[in-house]
Amino acid sequence: MNHDPLSLFNELFDRARSLEGPLYNAAALATVSADSRPSVRMVLIKSADERGFVFFTNLRSRKARELGANSRAALCFWWPRLETQVRAEGNVKPVDETEADEYFATRPRESRIGAWA
Repeated sequence: MNHDPLSLFNELFDRARSLEGPLYNAAALATVSADSRPSVRMVLIKSADERGFVFFTNLRSRKARELGANSRAALCFWWPRLETQVRAEGNVKPVDETEADEYFATRPRESRIGAWA
């Protein structure tokens, strides 16, 4: 059994990609507001590497504001066909601007227009 958490996660992530369908990378992201109110929503995880789990968000969104005020967050993946869930907790920090811009450029035009609106 693999004891490296990141390697183990990536093995599960690859299995989920083949078994769980198009939203295999969906995870519940929990944050806390400045007045200690919890909030959870689904995000799409793009990758997991030595930095942690990578997702993108509008920097003006509620989640971005909450993470700006309190960088602690939690993620939970649920893969029913694998009968597995993965939980992670830790500090969130922004990816660099170049990586965010490169990701944004890969989104379909309609999606980019929706994000601008």
